[in-house]
Amino acid sequence: MASLELGSVSIRSYAFHIVTREIHDRLIPLLQHAASSKSENGGGATVLDLQDVLRRFAFDNICRFSFGLDPGCLELNLPMSEFAVAFDLSSKLSAERAICVSPLIWKVKRLFNIGSEKKLKGAIKMVNVLADEVIKQRRKMGFSSNQDLLSRFMGTVNDDTYLRDIVISFLLAGRDTVAAALTSFFWLLSNHPEIESRILEESNRVMGTDQESNPSFEQMREMPYLQASLYESMRLYPPVQFDSKFALGDDLLPDGTFIRRGTRVTYHPYAMGRMEQVWGSDCLEYKPERWLQNGVFSPESPFRYPVFQGGVRVCLGKEMALVEMKNVALSLIRRFKIKATDESLKKPKFAPGLTATVRGGFPVTVSKR
Repeated sequence: MASLELGSVSIRSYAFHIVTREIHDRLIPLLQHAASSKSENGGGATVLDLQDVLRRFAFDNICRFSFGLDPGCLELNLPMSEFAVAFDLSSKLSAERAICVSPLIWKVKRLFNIGSEKKLKGAIKMVNVLADEVIKQRRKMGFSSNQDLLSRFMGTVNDDTYLRDIVISFLLAGRDTVAAALTSFFWLLSNHPEIESRILEESNRVMGTDQESNPSFEQMREMPYLQASLYESMRLYPPVQFDSKFALGDDLLPDGTFIRRGTRVTYHPYAMGRMEQVWGSDCLEYKPERWLQNGVFSPESPFRYPVFQGGVRVCLGKEMALVEMKNVALSLIRRFKIKATDESLKKPKFAPGLTATVRGGFPVTVSKR
């Protein structure tokens, strides 16, 4: 159902409208305020955690698109920031299970409700409260004539636990991955101002030099260098750094390796993007040109570049995520100079999690272009 809905032109148009409105009503004013204000300690430029800003933006966006709700309208007994912390902690502790020496360790902790498993249980309880409130508000507002995904699911699904899991899945997929991809993208641009300049030149050629103009679907399709820059950024810093599948039945890998039913198979897009035998001797360099042939964007096999997965399990929101990232990138690059602080220019270190989160955030200064 989600696959059919996310592939429709009307849903993509609806998503594009929401993203554009969020950018202009919330994201741009926030960065304009940061660009025009001075920090309290000595009058220098205000330092902003861009990772945190992008995560808040993506959370608002996914709530509006997937659930038809402004997060500000939820009737919760705690500030939204505490639910975001619980969401992040749930993701972090779930991912840490995967790096246990043996699954027995976390299973024993869960049995006795101690340590990290006790924290995980508490965090998931809070996440469930948030998801239940989303469903409650959607039901209160009515769902029979709405465009958002949750309303469409509620028309056919009567199981609230299942609906809750859908809400959490969409939050995880739509908030964390887009924010992670954009954080790494802007970090790379801070280290490669020449690539930022080329993106700006391309956008000026397609859209003109008016900073206030909004990109259209058609205009974004005419910007292959921007698309190449985003794909190249996700090659080096994929939003999901490793992922697993479980074999539904006995299977055979192309190299002849036998996989027994129930076996967990893990692949590592972060490592795959840095393999010399796959990407060549310059695999560690940020080079958007590797995605262009005669100035036209040329995609790689999804099995060589599994950022959006491949085959029947390809990411349902791939096209919408790319449109959202392009829209944010163009809106910010055309209006602002975003500069990483000296400390954050160093190679990012990632915290454990289901998606890539930079430890310590991404502090930047913002000035008007």
